Amino acid sequence: MRLLIAEDDADARELLKVYLEAKGHQVVMANDGVEALEKFKSTCPEVVLLDIMLPRLDGWSVLEAIRVQSHVPVIFLTALDSTDDVIKGLSLGGDDYLTKPFEPRELEARIQAVLRRVSAKIDLHGIQVGTLSIDDRAKVVTLEGKPVQLSPKEYELLRLLAIEPGRVFSDAELIIRLWPQGSRATSNDVKQYIHLLRNKIEEEPQHPRWIQTVKGFGYKLAG
Repeated sequence: MRLLIAEDDADARELLKVYLEAKGHQVVMANDGVEALEKFKSTCPEVVLLDIMLPRLDGWSVLEAIRVQSHVPVIFLTALDSTDDVIKGLSLGGDDYLTKPFEPRELEARIQAVLRRVSAKIDLHGIQVGTLSIDDRAKVVTLEGKPVQLSPKEYELLRLLAIEPGRVFSDAELIIRLWPQGSRATSNDVKQYIHLLRNKIEEEPQHPRWIQTVKGFGYKLAG
């Protein structure tokens, strides 16, 4: 799992990195708020661990910027322990709030708990976008009640777009999310799978209603 740690204390950042990598996670680090947003856009983390008192741009502002474009789980890691701060963090869209000092194993437990909540929400309700339905447990896609046969990569591409309908995904983000680290996938591979997927779910693939191109930015699933 890819984690982004935004923490300005170098010792704390390194300690978390060592522990979380030992647990099998891939860790990306940022030491201020501006770098955190840059790393968020370039690495597409699955969970963000966010300090509040960051240089250049504080954690509150970082979270607000993230929430404009993504519902990725965000866990605050901070020395601010007042009830008002906790309420503010959760009200802005944080998924959890852990005050310092804390045990790394507690953080790992909270990461897993947040991910279980996200997975449970998808598993319980499936993914529904208009007349497009995705049963993530059975790996079944239906459109207007009719089954759509997809390859594993086509399924994962559609699922990713459907989790956040209306959000634009760049080629770079799709490659990071859908291909293994170190692969030689390019924008041409993304274009190929978009083409294949459109041929299976669009009435007129040349004039797509579902998977739309946002010129210069990427692709989105119309809501």
